[in-house]
Amino acid sequence: MHVFGLIGNPVGHSLSPPMHEAAYEELGMEARYVTFEPDPDSAVDAVKGAAALGVDGLNVTIPFKRDVLAAVDPDDRAARIGAVNTVDLSTSPPRGYNTDAAGVRRALGHHGVTPSGDAVVVGAGGAGRAVAFTLAESCDAVHIANRTAERAASLAADVRDGVPNGGAVTAGGLDTLADRVPEATLLVNATSVGMEKDETPVPADLLHADLAVLDAVYSPVETRLLRDAAAAGATTVDGGWMLLFQGVEAFERWTGRDAPVEIMNGTLRSHL
Repeated sequence: MHVFGLIGNPVGHSLSPPMHEAAYEELGMEARYVTFEPDPDSAVDAVKGAAALGVDGLNVTIPFKRDVLAAVDPDDRAARIGAVNTVDLSTSPPRGYNTDAAGVRRALGHHGVTPSGDAVVVGAGGAGRAVAFTLAESCDAVHIANRTAERAASLAADVRDGVPNGGAVTAGGLDTLADRVPEATLLVNATSVGMEKDETPVPADLLHADLAVLDAVYSPVETRLLRDAAAAGATTVDGGWMLLFQGVEAFERWTGRDAPVEIMNGTLRSHL
């Protein structure tokens, strides 16, 4: 029996267990996916304990994505981003990856969107960090807009230092959206705005038909930002796709098998 799991605090809301277990059932695998909720200061001990118990792989969520770096050998992308959300415990030391980055690329690609041109990222937290590093690898320019401009500037500096031959990366407060979004080809909301209330981080009149919009919020699936974007004729990608493909990437790294993407997506959508 293979055991995979998730560490975070809290984890009771996670949709990863049904999504991964649907994949195991579809492929006839003897495997289970379980959740662990260590104390917030116990990330390293949790990884070591899981390895000692024979757990094959872990997903990592808030608040442990940065802390687990001390317990793993991160690949180049995870090291540059400074966060790990997937751990392969079959190696010594465990190997760490950031499949949030892959989730962004594969979610966009599934909708025929190739990151290029000028991109705008709203938010400079954990999700914004993964998105900004990922887009800087292929876009001509990336602008990070955040409620606290200083935090956006700090992330922009990290991206410029961490992405070889990366595009131009700039930063500013939310007031800079008015200048940047009308000229952009790609917009990603990496904040939680739209999750609790029917509100948007980007004014509707800035959106346009030449824009692709990815909203990392997946509950609700259709946010106000995506409704406004669709009304403007933009291509829209909901956060469920990013959640799906980061899980698909983790599954494939752990097992070496192609993930049953449609089965995983169907199960995920039934729980959203």
